[in-house]
Amino acid sequence: MKIASFNVQRFGLSKVSKPDALSTLVKVKSIIDNISGTSITVTNIIDLCLRFCTTHHYTIQLSARLGRSRYKEQLLFLYRDDVVTLIDSYQYEDNQINDEDAFAREPYILHFKPHNTVLKDIVLIPVHSTLRDSEKELDELYDVFMVVKDKWKTNNIMILGDFNADGAYVTNREMNEIRIRSDRNFHWLIGDDVDTTANTTNEHTYPMTAKPFNFHKEFSMTEEKALEVSDHYPVEVELLSSSCSQECFSTRGTRTPCT
Repeated sequence: MKIASFNVQRFGLSKVSKPDALSTLVKVKSIIDNISGTSITVTNIIDLCLRFCTTHHYTIQLSARLGRSRYKEQLLFLYRDDVVTLIDSYQYEDNQINDEDAFAREPYILHFKPHNTVLKDIVLIPVHSTLRDSEKELDELYDVFMVVKDKWKTNNIMILGDFNADGAYVTNREMNEIRIRSDRNFHWLIGDDVDTTANTTNEHTYPMTAKPFNFHKEFSMTEEKALEVSDHYPVEVELLSSSCSQECFSTRGTRTPCT
């Protein structure tokens, strides 16, 4: 089962009115079982996109409009209901005493039961941190993790999304002090030097949670056309099937052999 996170960058009517951009989004979605997306600004175009994808049946879970200013975003989950069953959902309340409103966009969290993986359940915590407060928000994810772990009594928790955790946003020293980074119980599925942005002139990397799916190269697109889709690549991870008894996770193209 493949899981991906995709910052679609202002996914609205303007974007889906471009045939090439819409076609690419549909192709990306058709090869991934479960997508968590951010930067969703218009909701009534989602059904339009789904009509173009006839390979599989997808179910939608959408958060409330999130943000402190007039600009709002939504967190979107698209998942194949023949691959996973939704157990529960939870909008993080972000109301800790003396630490209220730590997130500009509070995580919208889903608890799934995969049908055929080595994991009996999995929780997905998506995040799109703000550039100004990315260090603070990334550190606060530790508290989110603890709340979810206690709420659903599981350790199978994946944090994914657009962390904005490199370049001018978070220094190496600050990164090492972030609790989900310093705590050795957390396993990072992607290296800090992996570039997940579609802009080839970008000088920074954005560590997320697995391996980027480079639709730019996969679909032989120009950089201009790729940027019409998004300035980020989807980042994906694969859960091994229930017939495997070794490692749970495998990045795209490097499946761990089963015995």
